[in-house]
Amino acid sequence: MKELGIKTGVFLLLAWFSVSANAELTPAQIERLGNDLTPLGAERAGNAAGTIPEWTGGIQTPPKGYQIGEHHRDPFADDQILFTIDSTNMDEYRDHLSAGHQVMLETYPSFSINVYPTRRSASVPQRIYDATRSAAATATLEDNGNGVANAVIGIPFPIPENGLEVMWNHLLRYRGETVECMMGQVAVTTGGDFTVVKILVQAELRYSLPDMTEAKLDNTMMYVKQKVLAPTRLAGGILLVHETMNQVIEPRKAWTYNPGQRRVRRAPNVAYDNPGTTSDGLRTSDQFDMFNGAVDRYDWKLVEKRELYVPYNSYRLHSDQLKFTDILTPFHVNPEHLRYELHRVWVVEATLKEGASHVYKRRTFYVDEDSWQILLADSYDARDQLWRVSEGHVVNFYEKPLIWPTLEVHTDLQARRYLALGLDNEFPMCTWDEESKERDFTLSALRREGRR
Repeated sequence: MKELGIKTGVFLLLAWFSVSANAELTPAQIERLGNDLTPLGAERAGNAAGTIPEWTGGIQTPPKGYQIGEHHRDPFADDQILFTIDSTNMDEYRDHLSAGHQVMLETYPSFSINVYPTRRSASVPQRIYDATRSAAATATLEDNGNGVANAVIGIPFPIPENGLEVMWNHLLRYRGETVECMMGQVAVTTGGDFTVVKILVQAELRYSLPDMTEAKLDNTMMYVKQKVLAPTRLAGGILLVHETMNQVIEPRKAWTYNPGQRRVRRAPNVAYDNPGTTSDGLRTSDQFDMFNGAVDRYDWKLVEKRELYVPYNSYRLHSDQLKFTDILTPFHVNPEHLRYELHRVWVVEATLKEGASHVYKRRTFYVDEDSWQILLADSYDARDQLWRVSEGHVVNFYEKPLIWPTLEVHTDLQARRYLALGLDNEFPMCTWDEESKERDFTLSALRREGRR
């Protein structure tokens, strides 16, 4: 593969090749990691205009005075807004706006984009950089791209050749080892009313565990458990998922506990375009975490790398100084609390395969080059009309460190409503613990927890 310092707007011809044609990286390509490329494969240099700076390692240490357990202090609190994009001046900035953001600005005069200085804050532990270098030498797509082989812990394709490799980098990116989070999910009405669904999320990210091997992984990349704590009418419901990697060979394993029936049942419909749990039909199951699950129903094309205004370093939105009512306004999240920056993103186009079924005919994903986190996604209906615009408002949880959304927002342009997922301003902070808790994700544990 030739020089990969891709400039904005240049198409990747290799992305059009069959995924079965992907080849292992050469030693010379791998040597680029940590040199002209970052250890995870991003362009280390800034852009020619000087509006994107060089990556110098991201956030290395927490801000002074920060203590684990408190809401994260904003390392960039002194940054000032450079300019604001709204419906009156968007033509001036259109080249750096996603299709979804352009429609949002045209549809909602109250929506705007406050652009701040770009801070390339993304970082992960050194062991993930090391594992990425190892995985890059061996990782391959298998089963026509439905799975990944010969990789563990690190990003498998830091120098991607096609859209599937980019999406697998997102699916297997570092999110810690085990995590426990209290979060709110809110479906906001057109009038701005909402009820907070309070959810306790626990996960073991098996792919990233320090001692993980491909044999031990056994095609199961993570365990996830979600327990609804409020409101009363939903409280006690539990979803348990054993997330497989190749979900065509071995479909996702999911079970639910129904407190009314006091029974555990298999939940095969927690996948693809089935409505997301307690989402009021405003997102699909595979939109949680911006995208999750099987990749087999779409053809994936790596279109280009672009410079776009994307949500980033959203510490203000994450602050415990805000109440949910400060954030949740009619039609869209309150733009006063949102931060956008200019970053380079990989653009991946997903087109529904002939004969496959999904409510989204086409989807465009905008993937951060520094972290492999999806930051934006545009989803189109069967008429090829833009239906939903999704944003991942990320922060660096620097006690680990890792990049992860503090809030996902899925805006339904047709219903003129939106879903906010991950609200934590009024809840205790997420906790990460490297100790494995596999015993908490068994069926017997699900039954015990449901009956307590």
